[in-house]
Amino acid sequence: MASTKDWFETVAEARERARKRVPKSVFIALHAGSEAGTTLADNTAAFAELGLRPRIADLPATRELATSVLGQDISLPVVCSPTGVQAVDPGGEVAVARAAAASGTAIGLSSFASKPIEDVVAANDKVFFQVYWQGSRDSMLARLDRAKRAGAKGLIVTLDWIFSTARDWGAPPIPEKVDLKAAVTFAPQVLTRPGWLARYVRSGRLPDLTTPNLAAVGETGPTFFGAYGEWMGSPPPSWDDLEWLRQQWDGPFMIKGIYRPDDARRAVDIGASAISVSNHGGNNLDGTPAAIRTLPGVKAAVGDQIEVLLDGGIRRGSDVVKAVALGAKAVMIGRAYLWGMAANGERGVHNVLEILRQGIDRTLYGLGKESIHDLTTDDVVIPPDFTRGM
Repeated sequence: MASTKDWFETVAEARERARKRVPKSVFIALHAGSEAGTTLADNTAAFAELGLRPRIADLPATRELATSVLGQDISLPVVCSPTGVQAVDPGGEVAVARAAAASGTAIGLSSFASKPIEDVVAANDKVFFQVYWQGSRDSMLARLDRAKRAGAKGLIVTLDWIFSTARDWGAPPIPEKVDLKAAVTFAPQVLTRPGWLARYVRSGRLPDLTTPNLAAVGETGPTFFGAYGEWMGSPPPSWDDLEWLRQQWDGPFMIKGIYRPDDARRAVDIGASAISVSNHGGNNLDGTPAAIRTLPGVKAAVGDQIEVLLDGGIRRGSDVVKAVALGAKAVMIGRAYLWGMAANGERGVHNVLEILRQGIDRTLYGLGKESIHDLTTDDVVIPPDFTRGM
């Protein structure tokens, strides 16, 4: 489908539209990546190194894309990854939830989200609540209880973050809250993006930089930086801590940030339902090889004992197919749908998901595969030393 005013045909185009539409600081935050951006770049470059082995006859007339993740049936092997404070659009996480529901898939909801989980679940009942090891055990239990009462279908525990925020191209200035001082400071940026400003004016509210899901229902949550500070100040968890947390949640349980085969096996040992091979979108330890490079080793270590997902570098449907061929049950996307939301709100998120659906379908057709479940490593051309010994 060719691009129009209200539709873009690639994720790259979504990114460019987002760059032109939102204030500079907002766009830089969406780009992100720690230190020199080495891992950020490799997350996408690695997919380009993988080739495909097409067929030319006996191709399937229809293809099956549906699968399941954490007990939820989804229409394509793509889930929206949890990302914090989605104030790039007034709809925020609720808009993402609606777009994902329209595409028949699930979302991860960050504990640093700008919208209450109750509102998000009302828009899409396939919600996995994400937590960090943050604060006291009692406070974590309170968050889990609220998520369970709201109807969250699974829990995601994010561990791939070392608080590395220094960037060679400069970290974007983000205010603690949107007040008069912040308005004056950021006015030059905002006034050059009248479309973005108009959307907030029409919504009747300012960007929300608080985290409502870290407080009781109806209470005002801490600011993003307040929540971030508490997380930084919390002692990192041990495997015993993670096993305790798993015991507190009686539903599907994912550990996000697995990179090493031995850590993958430990996740199996504590009873995790799934793991996500992830480097926090290049925002963790810079110099770490791309997530897709370590996927084969992680999958080989755990086999079918646990669901394995891939998070990082997905920009087109063929990337999804390559990840599934190398062992992932599905992928999680972050930047791609955030660019879509920055470009065109809820419709932009849906647009990105449908771009990926079309790309997956076309790639399966070219490979002669009737189903996403029929993919194997034989469908992918893997260059020597692709995994970098991971």
